[in-house]
Amino acid sequence: MNKKIKVERVQTGVRIEKRMLKVLKAMAEYHDISLGDLLEGIVLHAFEGKSPFNEQAIQRIAQLKQIYGMDYDAGAAHNLTEEE
Repeated sequence: MNKKIKVERVQTGVRIEKRMLKVLKAMAEYHDISLGDLLEGIVLHAFEGKSPFNEQAIQRIAQLKQIYGMDYDAGAAHNLTEEE
């Protein structure tokens, strides 16, 4: 699909776990796209039940998770809490 779709983007203040953000920023940098573009792509794929990443990207993510100490997986999705 090469057809350009006009959208209106808004600035948002989303809180996200620090190590996860580092991995996301590194993936965006690796693909030479903005963090917002990466997140939009992930969400669009997820909304269709598709994986946004191929096997090579998943391996890179695993490396970045190790580098940035992101020592949890999808099982932690609803169990992340703030430090007191």
